[in-house]
Amino acid sequence: MRAEERQRRLLALARQEGRVVVNAAASDLGVAPETIRRDLGELERQGHVRRTHGGAYPVESAGFETGLAQRVTLHVDAKRRIAAEAVKLLGGAETVFVDEGYTPQLLAAMLPTDRPLTVVTASLSTAAAIADSANTTVLLLGGRVRARTLATVGSWACAMLSGFVIDLAFLGANGISREHGLTTPDPVVADVKAKALEVSRRRIFIGHHGKFGASSFCRFAEVSDFEAIVTDTGLSSGEAGRYARMGLHMIRA
Repeated sequence: MRAEERQRRLLALARQEGRVVVNAAASDLGVAPETIRRDLGELERQGHVRRTHGGAYPVESAGFETGLAQRVTLHVDAKRRIAAEAVKLLGGAETVFVDEGYTPQLLAAMLPTDRPLTVVTASLSTAAAIADSANTTVLLLGGRVRARTLATVGSWACAMLSGFVIDLAFLGANGISREHGLTTPDPVVADVKAKALEVSRRRIFIGHHGKFGASSFCRFAEVSDFEAIVTDTGLSSGEAGRYARMGLHMIRA
């Protein structure tokens, strides 16, 4: 099998399963683990995957994006830890924007219910998960619903956000890097995220370590727009230190 064909198969596997494990892929393809590592290195150079210890994760792009059904099965323990640490940064915020995505959804379910709180979100799943709290007012942004993520996008969502002044926004991204900032594959999703960032006094990024160093199609924010980043211990202390030196409060859960 030629290297190009092997790399196509590895990329397809990464996108279907959410990751590639070197030893398993080497056994399936009948090649040495070193060959798979070289292939993954080439795919990383092309921007398709991010290497990790023992394998790789796919990078989301204009041509590929995971759906909510896949996100709720990947790195769940780490995402719960991230959400639990991030909610501690709520402070005295009375109005909160919670982004689309599974980690923000987990965070929303951990928000305090013993005090009045207004939550603005584009995510149908998040809105449904917290709507029954007596002290929580949920404002769901209008617009077209993306089937992949069950979140609203478009001019209606952005226009609704433009009428708010929000205390704190918890935002995610498909990729974050010091060079390219925060990115996401779809322009209409980027528009909503950018507007939420614009109207919020405080901004906190929450995301799994596999997001770091990756870049997608549409930039919606700079790293310096945020006061804090909450991720997991899969992000090396050295890399976390580089973000901290940009003036951000770094938390690895």
